[in-house]
Amino acid sequence: MTDFSTRRRVMVDSQVRPSDVTKFPIIEAMLSVPREVYVPEAQAEAAYVSECVDLGEGRVLLEPRTFSKMLDALNLQNGELVLDLGCGLGYSSAVIARMVDAVVAVEEDAAMAADAQANLSGNDVDNAAVIEGALAAGAAKHGPYDAIIIEGGVEEIPAAITDQLRDGGRIVAIFMEGSLGICRLGVKSGDEVAWRFAFNATAPVLPGFSRQVAFAL
Repeated sequence: MTDFSTRRRVMVDSQVRPSDVTKFPIIEAMLSVPREVYVPEAQAEAAYVSECVDLGEGRVLLEPRTFSKMLDALNLQNGELVLDLGCGLGYSSAVIARMVDAVVAVEEDAAMAADAQANLSGNDVDNAAVIEGALAAGAAKHGPYDAIIIEGGVEEIPAAITDQLRDGGRIVAIFMEGSLGICRLGVKSGDEVAWRFAFNATAPVLPGFSRQVAFAL
């Protein structure tokens, strides 16, 4: 029988802490949430590897290093409301839910959305709710949000998403240029979002976040 709790400790000690992620709430959450529950059953043995885990349909669970550094950049606080875009099977929402007041997760793949909600409910995560819908539309009726995290690559972010951030709110995303990517943190001030470099990372571009190609006659 696989000792997943030991694997969780090894993941944190070999992938998270060495990446300069030392905030206690992040460490505690990633030590506590059973990552193997939130991947396809056939992928359970690969849940703690230092790379993205294939969820099917072109989607992945972000590698622990990347995800933890995104959380570190967001600097989540108790009492905050977080929008989790592209939650997959629910792992990211389960981790974030241990750190904040509530999580609204959006997943546009119907089967993934249903599995995510079942996984969260089955693991007593009662402050995260999964909404089935287009990732690029977000969940405006539940906002505005203190923080938004996008669980995959983007080429551009629709205004519909940043409009859902409260003034002073933060957003983190992995901007892809071909095969190279940069994670950036954005802070909203008025109607503008000021972006800054956080770290290098790559991830498949999520549906709805590809750059719109302009056709010229």
